[in-house]
Amino acid sequence: MATKPTGNPFFDTDFSKVLGDLKLPGIDVESILATQRKNIEAVTAANQLAIEGLQAVLRRQAEILRQTLEEAGTAATEVIAAGSPEDKAAKQAELVKTAFERSLSNIRELSEMVAKSNTEAADVLAKRVSESLDEVKAAIAGAKKARK
Repeated sequence: MATKPTGNPFFDTDFSKVLGDLKLPGIDVESILATQRKNIEAVTAANQLAIEGLQAVLRRQAEILRQTLEEAGTAATEVIAAGSPEDKAAKQAELVKTAFERSLSNIRELSEMVAKSNTEAADVLAKRVSESLDEVKAAIAGAKKARK
């Protein structure tokens, strides 16, 4: 993948090529680079899941807001249409209770969406960490065999 030069020698250096050209005894540079690529891919995938989760939460919040505004207009009409002051107060109490219960339900739903998104992103990273540790163990075992 070609990148646009930045003018900064550090950022313009292709470290995978530099490290790949190094011939260090007992160190598999290509394996290290492959591991790092996998790590970057895992972080990228976790970030993508987090972004998608955030977008889903924001869409749901917008939908909740739209529904709430529609229901507020309907509720105001119902309270005004109620007959006596006692009927108006009873209708208002009923509407407040319903709105409160719906709000709690919406909060739970949004919390579950955030938790699910966070869990999915964390699972990607946890899987990669486990794989990375297995790769390190295999590399150490390979280095021990090479020395014998």
